[in-house]
Amino acid sequence: MSIQIDRERLIETMETQADIGGTEDGGLHRLALSDADKAVRDWFLEAMEDAGLETRVDRMGNMFGRRSGTDSSADPVLLGSHLDSQPFGGIYDGALGVVAALECIRTFNDEGIETSHPIEIVNWTNEEGSRFQPAMQGSGVWTGELDLETEYNKTDAEGVRFEDELERIGYKGDVPAEPTTEYDSSLELHIEQGPKLENNEKDLGVVTGVVGLTWGAVTFYGAAEHTGTTPMHDRQDALVAAADFITAVRRLGGTLGKETVASVGRADVSPNSINIVPEEVTVTWGIRDPSDDVVEEGRERVLEEAAAIADREGVNYEWEDRARSSSIRFPERPVTAIGDAAQALGYDSLDVFSGAVHDAAKVGTVCDTAMVFSVSEDGKSHTEEEYTSWDDCYSAANTLANAVLNLAE
Repeated sequence: MSIQIDRERLIETMETQADIGGTEDGGLHRLALSDADKAVRDWFLEAMEDAGLETRVDRMGNMFGRRSGTDSSADPVLLGSHLDSQPFGGIYDGALGVVAALECIRTFNDEGIETSHPIEIVNWTNEEGSRFQPAMQGSGVWTGELDLETEYNKTDAEGVRFEDELERIGYKGDVPAEPTTEYDSSLELHIEQGPKLENNEKDLGVVTGVVGLTWGAVTFYGAAEHTGTTPMHDRQDALVAAADFITAVRRLGGTLGKETVASVGRADVSPNSINIVPEEVTVTWGIRDPSDDVVEEGRERVLEEAAAIADREGVNYEWEDRARSSSIRFPERPVTAIGDAAQALGYDSLDVFSGAVHDAAKVGTVCDTAMVFSVSEDGKSHTEEEYTSWDDCYSAANTLANAVLNLAE
């Protein structure tokens, strides 16, 4: 038995959520626990209630909606993603997975389909890690990898506490931020955020696993001096050290492994004046690879580079680890459910290993988990130019609905 979701309703719902925090250039600026995040949460809560779901919000702000099954002893199937965005990101990243999960429920309701297993849909808090670190904060606490009180005390760039913002927007729930039951399985739909599907002319991706990652920051401390009067040999330039560090991290991607990626994504310079030698520079770095051993080797190499550069430039430095996520290989049962659904619907799929990290990597420690990828045009994401055609959104959402039906029956 195959089902078809309502294509026009999927598009309409995607456009509705995209208006909440939408930018003038067609993107999305909906940071975790912001006013825009509150607004989209209010919308999603109402949509779940309208679909007849039993809703709950846990102490991390993770939002759940449950559709009952016919077997009271059966464990639920979980599906969903996240509604927070990158700064001036795209409208599909995360949101498509939440909307598609909602559309699955609506379609089952429309068709009068009953499943033996309950089905739960979820919006995870702060997947992106843009405003508060680390990424996958909500799912990390829910799965027990992160400590609730520690995450409550995390602050954004303005010094605002996570817990305070969660309370301010009204989404600090009273349900424990942990699984309230055993789960049968979990599926997440997401845009690929890379070019493999498009380059191989495929309709969608069947995700077999997710890379591991490590994030951190290094701060170099030099001395503020007048740029016109201080001799070059007397300078302790923190920015020169940071620049050397940035290129060293960049080179790691080509020396650790064939699939390793390494980058510096942010630099904060102080005093940041044209005529003052930079005194303090903080740079954030990240390394990803399917092998956890390679990720750890990369972290050690980055630390060695920071120490050597600081010594060479005559500056001091401090090191901070900000996030660590192990790689995961998804089990056969949910991966097969997705592959079978794609085949039954006539979609040409490709098995892929995700280079981006998702909530599914956390949830996979709790139950059997897998993912569906939709095509990302030009592989772009985390930008307002992010684009997935409605046809590709529909193909992936259809596949998700049929895979869920397979697992929940």
